[in-house]
Amino acid sequence: MAEDPSNPSPAIAEITPDINLFDKYELGKLLGCGAFAKVYHARNVVTGQSVAIKAVSKQKVMKGGFIGQIKREISIMRRLHHPRVVKLLEVLATKTKIYFVMEFAKGGELFAKVAKGRFSEDLSRKYFQQLITAVGYCHARGVFHRDLKPENLLLDENWDLKVSDFGLSAVNDQIQSDGLLHTLCGTPAYVAPEILGKKGYDGAKADVWSCGVILYVLIAGYLPFNDTNLMVMYRKIYRGQFRFPKWTSPDLRRFLSRLLDANPETRITVDEILRDPWFKQDFKGIEFHLEDSDLKRQENHKSLNAFDIISFSSGFDLSGLFNDCDISACNERFVSSESPAKIIDRIEEIAEAENVKVTKNRDCGAKLEGIDGTFVMAIEIYQLTEQLVVVEVKGKEMNAKPGQEIWKDKLRPKLGSLVYEAAPTASGE
Repeated sequence: MAEDPSNPSPAIAEITPDINLFDKYELGKLLGCGAFAKVYHARNVVTGQSVAIKAVSKQKVMKGGFIGQIKREISIMRRLHHPRVVKLLEVLATKTKIYFVMEFAKGGELFAKVAKGRFSEDLSRKYFQQLITAVGYCHARGVFHRDLKPENLLLDENWDLKVSDFGLSAVNDQIQSDGLLHTLCGTPAYVAPEILGKKGYDGAKADVWSCGVILYVLIAGYLPFNDTNLMVMYRKIYRGQFRFPKWTSPDLRRFLSRLLDANPETRITVDEILRDPWFKQDFKGIEFHLEDSDLKRQENHKSLNAFDIISFSSGFDLSGLFNDCDISACNERFVSSESPAKIIDRIEEIAEAENVKVTKNRDCGAKLEGIDGTFVMAIEIYQLTEQLVVVEVKGKEMNAKPGQEIWKDKLRPKLGSLVYEAAPTASGE
C-alpha cells in the first residue's frame, strides 16, 4: 500500500507519534491499514532513505491462521529482484510485531491516478508494458501474484510502475497433481473466470486476465465487468461479456479481446503479449542485474537473515531472537551485536572454566565437549545484518541430565552479556 504524498487521503493521513524502531528507522505517517497490518512511511536514521514499513500483528496473524501466508509472502519477495517489483529490504521483529521494510513508492497507487480520469492509449501502453515486464519476470521464477489490480501497482518518484502486495501470491510448490492451483482468491472485479469455475486454474493465465482488466481500466476509466449485484458481475466475467469504449483503436480492441478471453486455453500468453504489434510499439526492455549484496548473500552459505529465521522459528515466535527467554536446553538461538570472534573467545573462556573442551572451526563456530563424555554441542554463528549475528546452539546429548546442567545452569547464564536486547519502541512493543 502507498500514497501520493502530494494528495494524502484524509482517512489515513493521521500522524503517528515518532517511533524509533531498532535505533534504525523512524516511523512517521500512517499510509494504510489492512486486516492485520498497518503501513507507515519511515526514514532510515543513518542514511536518510525513505522506506515503507508494514507492521504485522503477530497475534492477529496467528489467531486468523495466516502464518503460512506471511511466511510465503516473505519467501516470495525474497526471491524477486526486479526494477518493476517493490523490493523487500529486510524483516525485523519484536514480541508483538513483524516489520516488513520495503522500498517507498513516492508516487502512490496507480489507482489514485487513474481515478482522476482515464489515460491516453500511449500512457496506458507504457504502464501495461511495465506491468507485463514485472509479471513475466515473476512467472519465470515460479511466482503467481493472483491479486493484480491498480491498488497493488505503485508509482516511484519517476512515475514508473512497481508491483506490490504479494500476500495472496502462489508458487510452483502449491500446484497440485493436476498441474493447477485451487485456492480461490483475488479481488472480485479482477478475478479470472476459470477461478470462479472452481475446477482449478493456471496461475500465469489468471494473472494475464487480471492484467487485461487493468489495461481496460486504464483506457476506459471504469471496469469492464461491473454490477451492484456480485453474482450478476460474476456471470459477466464467466461469460467474458464486456463492451469496448468507443475511443479504443482497432488494434487495441483486438489485443484486449485476447487478454479477456474467457477460455484460458486460447487466452494470450505473456510470450505472445511480448510479440504483439500493439504492445511492442515504443517498447523498451529493462536490463537489470542483481545487486552485489544479493549476489554475496547467495554465495555466502554462512549468511543468515530474518527471512531464514522466520522460516525455522518454532511456533512463528520471533521474540526469542531478541530477548532472553527460556528455550529448551541444548537447542536455542540468540542474537548478538558482538563480532563472531569475540563471541567464540567468550564461549571458550567460560567453557574452559567449567572443564569443557572447545574446538574452534574455520566457519565461525566451535564444538563443545564434556571432558567426561557427557555431551557434545555445536555452536554456529551466522551474519544477520551488518551489525547483528545469530548464534545457534545445537546439542547432541550423551547423557541428558548432565548436559542440561552444564549448558543451562553453568554456560548459558554467563553468556547474557552477549545477547542483543532490542531497544523498546515508544509503544512498548
